Amino acid sequence: MTKPQFSFEFFPTKTDEGVEKLCNTFDTLNELAPSYFSVTYGAGGTTRKRTLGIVETLQARSNTPIAPHISCIGDDKSEIAELLDFYKSIDINRMVALRGDLPSGQVGMGELPFAVDLVRFIREHSGDHFHIEVAAYPEMHPQAKSFDADIQNLVNKFEAGANSAITQFFYNAESYLYLRDALNKRGVDLDQHKLVAGIMPITNSSSLIRFADSCGADIPRFIRKQLADYGDDRKAIREFGFEVVHRLCEVLISEGVPALHFYSMNRVEPNKRLVESLGLSNS
Repeated sequence: MTKPQFSFEFFPTKTDEGVEKLCNTFDTLNELAPSYFSVTYGAGGTTRKRTLGIVETLQARSNTPIAPHISCIGDDKSEIAELLDFYKSIDINRMVALRGDLPSGQVGMGELPFAVDLVRFIREHSGDHFHIEVAAYPEMHPQAKSFDADIQNLVNKFEAGANSAITQFFYNAESYLYLRDALNKRGVDLDQHKLVAGIMPITNSSSLIRFADSCGADIPRFIRKQLADYGDDRKAIREFGFEVVHRLCEVLISEGVPALHFYSMNRVEPNKRLVESLGLSNS
């Protein structure tokens, strides 16, 4: 069985101390030999300056590719073109292209209102320079009209020039497998357009539930009930969470998932433990 690739996501920190801590986390996780690290981007580019700084810092720190998130909603083409040219100038060659969320108080959707428009624009402006990843939703985007419409939207992003897709996190392997099979039925070559599984480790019940509810990700009832039973027992929550996510990854690996993308929350653990326990590291 071929081992899947793996990667990690970071979010920009707000302080110099936070940047130093993130760099230390990066160094430790980088020893595992991931395929890349991604760096998130706030609603309407609200963390743009911090994202650029983190991307530059990490890019200079090792040879592991850095993939900045780039969103389009509320921005005009000239702003995005400037960003693409900057990333190209510092040898960034992959990115995660998203619609993004409108910042509070902003009304206009901008010149590129949807992720598919952003993908087309990146290809028009930069050709094939960037490996473009987009978002996928195994449990349907909360604003999608229907499951079929959501799947077709992903197909449209591939046809517009996206190379691969990273899923929203999930805990039911069947939701990923259903999406994979639905793409196959629509003629998507999943050897060419990889469907990367987004993996969220479980370390804190309240923040996980809040995050899942805000983005439409489902937490199965047995997980919610068990987390509730553990109450404030953080050690028990971490061990239970590790077991659940480890088992999920094992199922996905047995089904031939091409890659796992860990939403690291800027932490070494439990991401390092999961990668090592699953035998993914090539270091």
